[in-house]
Amino acid sequence: MAIAVKLDDLLHDRRMTLTELAERVGMTLANLSILKTGKARAIRFSTLDAICEALSCQPGDILQFESEQAKGDRSRLAKGAQADERPAERESNKEIFK
Repeated sequence: MAIAVKLDDLLHDRRMTLTELAERVGMTLANLSILKTGKARAIRFSTLDAICEALSCQPGDILQFESEQAKGDRSRLAKGAQADERPAERESNKEIFK
């Protein structure tokens, strides 16, 4: 998905738990968790409004557009870093199993 949800960062910055936010906005913890993990397919403006009110923030503080290309570039970089680690792991495993 090209829209990233930065709810976790906002909660951390405000030292607030997801449970506390759920109580403040009148949502279930399960639904807020789905939103926080980026698995939500949509969000109502009334929900966004309630979250912004509770966190004293703007919608842009919660939602961020990420292009698919930039996302793919980060993924390839991460895979490259993992690939670089594997030969070293194999070498260390050889030492263990000698």
